[in-house]
Amino acid sequence: MSVTRSRHARALAAGALSAALLSTGTAGAVAATGTPTPKPSVTRTGMPSMKPSRTPTAAGSITVSANRKAVKVGNTVVFTGRVRGIKAGSTLVLQRMRNGKWTTLRTTAAVNKNGTYTIRRTFTNKGTEQVRVATKSGTFHSSPVTVKVS
Repeated sequence: MSVTRSRHARALAAGALSAALLSTGTAGAVAATGTPTPKPSVTRTGMPSMKPSRTPTAAGSITVSANRKAVKVGNTVVFTGRVRGIKAGSTLVLQRMRNGKWTTLRTTAAVNKNGTYTIRRTFTNKGTEQVRVATKSGTFHSSPVTVKVS
């Protein structure tokens, strides 16, 4: 017998003996505890799978534009725009920036069937007003627009 064959034979015998000892040990453990020992799980390495999110994402949007960027006190500005992902009939509110926070004004409008809206606001104080349109719940809002009142 060659040296290589005898090494293979010894390795094969050692493997068979190890397997026999392991299975005997498992059988002994099952007999002693009454419950089988857990088998090791197989894990795969590689790129993680990208599963789509099951939580719905916010898909609504509001646009706004003002018919005038500068008005005199007491004059009306008309804000118009379009919504997406917001149901017809939903209430929209006009908000303004005050002391770093958005506050809701008493000016509202409903979304039309075609997804548009019109809000009219008369400004009574001089200054620069930064306003936006938002859903009543506050979930969606437009980018702000600036109106100078003189």
